[in-house]
Amino acid sequence: MLKKVFASAVFGVEASTVTVEVNVDRGIGYHLVGLPDNAIKESNYRIAAALQNNNYRIPGKKITINMAPADLRKEGSAYDLTLAIGILAASDQIKAEDLDDYLIMGELSLDGSLQPIKGALPIAVKAREEGFKGFILPKQNAKEAAIVNDLKVYGIDNITEVINHFDKGKLIEPTIINTREEFYKNLDFPEFDFADVKGQESIKRCMEIAAAGGHNIILIGPPGSGKTMLAKRLPSILPPMTLHEALETTKIHSVVGRVKDNTGLMAQRPFRSPHHTISDVALVGGGTYPQPGEISLSHNGVLFLDELPEFKRSVLEVMRQPLEDREVTISRAKFTVTYPSSFMLVASMNPSPGGYFNDPNAPVTSSPAEMQRYLSKISGPLLDRIDIHIEVTPVPFEKLSDDRNGETSVEIRKRVTDARELQTQRFKDLENVHYNAQMNTKQIREHCKLDEQSLQLLKSAMARLNLSARAYDRILKVARTIADLEYSEKVSGNHISEAIQYRSLDREGWLG
Repeated sequence: MLKKVFASAVFGVEASTVTVEVNVDRGIGYHLVGLPDNAIKESNYRIAAALQNNNYRIPGKKITINMAPADLRKEGSAYDLTLAIGILAASDQIKAEDLDDYLIMGELSLDGSLQPIKGALPIAVKAREEGFKGFILPKQNAKEAAIVNDLKVYGIDNITEVINHFDKGKLIEPTIINTREEFYKNLDFPEFDFADVKGQESIKRCMEIAAAGGHNIILIGPPGSGKTMLAKRLPSILPPMTLHEALETTKIHSVVGRVKDNTGLMAQRPFRSPHHTISDVALVGGGTYPQPGEISLSHNGVLFLDELPEFKRSVLEVMRQPLEDREVTISRAKFTVTYPSSFMLVASMNPSPGGYFNDPNAPVTSSPAEMQRYLSKISGPLLDRIDIHIEVTPVPFEKLSDDRNGETSVEIRKRVTDARELQTQRFKDLENVHYNAQMNTKQIREHCKLDEQSLQLLKSAMARLNLSARAYDRILKVARTIADLEYSEKVSGNHISEAIQYRSLDREGWLG
């Protein structure tokens, strides 16, 4: 007897429906075809034990299973439940009249309980598009999938619940969540607050500008000056995520199984801080069967690279294209996958290998050769893509011992959100531009027009600092953001002069 059960394969951040055809006939043998990987080929052992421990069995007949389309690679153990229900239905051990209405996925334990799967959200989106009535999956993933409207999501703990649902009419209760209510309820404030930071008023100003315009920023300063502390607090002043951003971000984390159990939409912007020993594939994404890397997991959030020159140069260079295009394309001989990667890059570094630069009282000094070797890890083209360079100086004792609290993240976030709303209004007719850092050259010319005095100021800075055309664009973008924070329609000379100050690494004496 032939039965069809439906599952799904995740490819990039999108899913494709897989039809699992199970045929039980006279003879003997177990044949699984349709480009399955080793995890799927091993599933018959898990299925046999799970069925036996729940008073069912794999029939002693010839079982042929085809996973269509046969040219699409299927991987992972999430097809266990699909195959098991298909075998039970095709061997007449259970009645399953409306099996075609459901998409079924889950990894089986030997006792028949279910383990969580990856990619539940993109699979649920695809199931709704394909017109399925319901999606049966492990309970741990139910809230994640239930984000999708107009699709009944059934979270289960054990294969017996699925069998009873189809065979005995004991219907599983669907998981229902109010997506908007759940999302806005979880927009609570992060644990880190700018009020904890003593002094560093100029750096806080830089962080506010970076957050308001979505600009990449690099912090340069000696050990203990507060670079990491400041970077960790940046997400607390970014505007709250929109529902669309939250859905996009959750999809990417769902694909790699990083969505926490029993949570729906991610309401907080991601903050990723990979170690400097990371490989280029782990950072940008890839592998034999591509997975999103750290830059995609930072989508709509912050990627923090602490001690930037300690990263391998090859790792840093692969970021150049994603920083410009805000997406990363991974190509293989048989397929190409594109992951979104619109993130804010926050980098920090010591000014020299010993941590102290041009300080006669420094405990550790570095030779010119060591300095050159240390700083040569960061290429000019990469620095060009970072809008704001700022030096962080150690906080004096008077500031550290001051009991007064600084400005809170809530207050700064209000100004940042207001500036972002101005930008949203400005770019409302453009599909892929939402804030100033995303402007291309044409849009910069349109929205950053300068008067003669400002133009001369910028011309002088370009000649003196020997800036590239890309650095010129960066200064205009940052100046536009500074103007937005002041609710100014025009970019004036004082906005330009402040933006020029935030190009520390272009000044003579840095990077050779």
